Amino acid sequence: MAADSSQKGAGSYTRLLGLQVDDAARYAEYRAGMTPLLHAHGGDFGVDLEVARVLKSPADGPLNRVFTIGFPSREAFARFFADADYLAVRKKYFEPAVSRVCVLAEWEG
Repeated sequence: MAADSSQKGAGSYTRLLGLQVDDAARYAEYRAGMTPLLHAHGGDFGVDLEVARVLKSPADGPLNRVFTIGFPSREAFARFFADADYLAVRKKYFEPAVSRVCVLAEWEG
């Protein structure tokens, strides 16, 4: 099956990430706070999965969330993750909620 580049979150720079979310409520607050900022930078989520069981992982420990995040360019990705408003939301909600982040793949185009 061919990839659909019109799919929401299918920017020209995409990362596949795995997380270990330890506080689902706080992580939900993080997502609510960062999503408008993400959209302002042209980014969006593609697939987003809560994982019940991991059979194999490159992470040093468990993962329970896997998703893609896409941007129009690698530069837009970098601007988003350097944005002061995003960093404030990340510090308040993401850092206390997530114990592990693993970049599983990234691609352009």
